Amino acid sequence: MLPLQARTVELWRERNPELDTSPMEVVALVKRVRVLLDRAVEDLYDGAALTIAEVELLVPLRHADEPVTAARLAARLGMSRAGISKTLAKLEKRGLITRAANPADRRAALIRMTPEGEEVIDDLFPRELEAHGRLLAGLGADRERVVEALTRFAEAMEAQLEE
Repeated sequence: MLPLQARTVELWRERNPELDTSPMEVVALVKRVRVLLDRAVEDLYDGAALTIAEVELLVPLRHADEPVTAARLAARLGMSRAGISKTLAKLEKRGLITRAANPADRRAALIRMTPEGEEVIDDLFPRELEAHGRLLAGLGADRERVVEALTRFAEAMEAQLEE
C-alpha cells in the first residue's frame, strides 16, 4: 500500500474503529492499475482521431458479423445506455459508424462500422495493445495467475451485484 493510502486507513481506524476499512486496499489498487493503464497510452491518444472511450466502444464492433444495438453494446461493455448513445452520436457524425432502423424493434438502431471507422480502429487499437503489452511484460510467468485472480475478482463482484 502506498504511504498516503496507509496513513488514510490509519486515520479512519483511529477516528472510527468500528469501520471496516479493508475494502480500501483493494479499491485503491484497482484505481492505481486503471491510472497506470491510462498513462501507458496517454501519448498514443494525444491528438489521436479517437478517445479511449470511443476505442472501447468500437473494438467489439470491428469484427461483429452483424449489426449491434446500443443496448447490447452497453451491456457488453458495462456502460450506461446514455453514455453509449452520446458516444455513438459523435462517431456517427464523424462518419465512423452508421445507425440504421431495426426492423425487429424501431426503438433500437442497428450499428455498423464504416470503412473509415475500420481504418481508424485498425490503426489505433494495435498500438494500444502494444503499449499495454509493454506495461504487462513485467508479470512474466505470473501473468496467468494474475488473470485467474482478476477473473475471480470480477466474478465475485458481479455475483454481489446480481443479488
